[in-house]
Amino acid sequence: METALAELIPASRIAPARLHDAMRYSTLGGGKRVRAMLVFAAGELAGAEARRLEIAAAAVEAIHAYSLIHDDLPCMDDDVLRRGKPTCHVEFDEATALLAGDALQSLAFQLLSEHGLADDPREQLRMIQLFSAACGARGMAGGQAIDLDAVGKALTLPELEHMHILKTGALIRASVLLGAHCGTGLAAGDFEHLDRYGKCVGLAFQVVDDILDEEGDSATLGKTAGKDRAASKPTYTSILGLPAAKRLASDLLAQAQEALAGFQDRSRRLAELADFIVQRRR
Repeated sequence: METALAELIPASRIAPARLHDAMRYSTLGGGKRVRAMLVFAAGELAGAEARRLEIAAAAVEAIHAYSLIHDDLPCMDDDVLRRGKPTCHVEFDEATALLAGDALQSLAFQLLSEHGLADDPREQLRMIQLFSAACGARGMAGGQAIDLDAVGKALTLPELEHMHILKTGALIRASVLLGAHCGTGLAAGDFEHLDRYGKCVGLAFQVVDDILDEEGDSATLGKTAGKDRAASKPTYTSILGLPAAKRLASDLLAQAQEALAGFQDRSRRLAELADFIVQRRR
């Protein structure tokens, strides 16, 4: 994935060099690549070609990197550490960080539209449509807006879940479905099971993030620990407490595994990734 991203993001020697430097700085050399791995795991289940999955995964990683750049800006979460190094606006400047995020978002859709990812062009158009929805006001951007508005407020558990289905879960679900759409031969019911899996692991990812924000340290996490509590943000741990949040993560893992039951050994990688998402320490 690192090799594919290094190839697909414009090189630093190409003008505007500082913008490309910032894009590469924020995307390469860090991150768990969970979303990219979900693309590949779902694509493996669907028998997809590796190059198609590289392109789809690179688009997902570009969108994820753009969201992190913007989330870290002073007007959003105002953070100084990401993936164990200074955030983009600290390393460069706010204007360059803003433009790097904008350019990565555009690059993602360029990749999805200029490469052949499905045998039927209508299928590829559906992929772009579902990806757009996951990134926009009814997906990741909308979830971030709710998150910013929720600072200092008491959310109910359903309200918190709705926020994270959009903010964190939407792109994770889209990663699974993009990988599956790169292949052939899956029935409509198969996509429903994969979407259920994606919803469960997407929520589990956020629950574990909240747990790690409480229990982890900045050196291990690669980002500022305890930031949500200090900013009075509603989290699963603040609403449920640590023990109940951990039980919820385990329940979501069980639901994700159940959604994969009909695929048998073809879904082994997806099952392993669900385990990793819940058991990770950073």
